[in-house]
Amino acid sequence: MLPINHHLIAKKGRKIQDIKYVYSHSQALAQCQDYLEIRELKPLFTLSTSDAVKLIAEKDDSAAIGTFRSARLYDMNILDKNIQDTDNNETRFIILSKNCALKSENNKTSILFGTYKDNPGELYNILGFFATNNINLTKIESRPSKERLGKYIFFLDFEGHKDDEVLKEILDKIKTKTYFMKILGSYPLLQNEH
Repeated sequence: MLPINHHLIAKKGRKIQDIKYVYSHSQALAQCQDYLEIRELKPLFTLSTSDAVKLIAEKDDSAAIGTFRSARLYDMNILDKNIQDTDNNETRFIILSKNCALKSENNKTSILFGTYKDNPGELYNILGFFATNNINLTKIESRPSKERLGKYIFFLDFEGHKDDEVLKEILDKIKTKTYFMKILGSYPLLQNEH
């Protein structure tokens, strides 16, 4: 988890009162929504915050939400600092590898899955496998599956390694209760995650 600070960036010579449009990645725009609404700035989406900064180089009435580094990289000015709506704005970054992390003394595993139906108790039945085996869940998150309204993908983080015998059994049970289940990986817990 890394702290993320967003800044309003524009061409040199531009002032906040010159700005009507703000470009950035959807996540950055969402994290600065209050700031944009108060100033009546129209948000426009780009693929990344650095793309936004690059894009505004030719626009006099536009700014971007980005980082100090991108402002320096594209020789832009920062019009306003730390414009995110909350002071504790953080983003979780993950290092991906084709090789599995070695099992350590303290591990965490991440999975995602989709349930067959959107019925009461569907998620409860799956989470029950962890509760009855005394496995600590550290994160539960849902996202729309984009297949149809009311269908969700669930992300779970829990303590333990996917190769632990009890977790192998739980993961096998989850496979029978879901239309898909993917193990994203097992990895050592960071010291501050205990």
